Amino acid sequence: MSGSTIRRRQARNHARYKGRNDINIVPMLDIFTILLFFLIFTAVFSKTHIVELNLPAQSSEPLQLPEGLQLEVVVRKGGLVVQDKNSGPLQPLPNTDQGYDFDGLSAYLSRVKARFPELKTATVLLEPDISYETIIATMDAVRAFEGTLDGQPARGELFPQISLGDAPLGDAHS
Repeated sequence: MSGSTIRRRQARNHARYKGRNDINIVPMLDIFTILLFFLIFTAVFSKTHIVELNLPAQSSEPLQLPEGLQLEVVVRKGGLVVQDKNSGPLQPLPNTDQGYDFDGLSAYLSRVKARFPELKTATVLLEPDISYETIIATMDAVRAFEGTLDGQPARGELFPQISLGDAPLGDAHS
């Protein structure tokens, strides 16, 4: 008798809960809706500001640069050398009392940028045992110009696409 009572109870419960084994997706949709609004409202929309700089010329004579310039900056222990990959050295920048002449490099590269405004690439070639800080400072000077414009600090893009490589051995131009 107890077996038949259990069987009737199971049949009754089975009929009562029939169709209730599907997943309720309403709470999941609520969570996704809230998550979507949260992501939209907290998204960072980047704004690009372009500052046009009219840099004063440091010398009245125009730069003698070859057509099809492939800009290279060679970092040696004795100084920096700006050169064209095909024609060779353009401007040696020997070390000053404070070390490498990054201000002179940035100023010269800003004159090069004025002549070749569409050029975006440069290669930094390094001698062995150049310090990490020197590499980063050189890349910063090649990538952007920092100065003042009408008494306000200004920054301009020079050559943002930088490649690194080894400096050729044996011909130190500095």
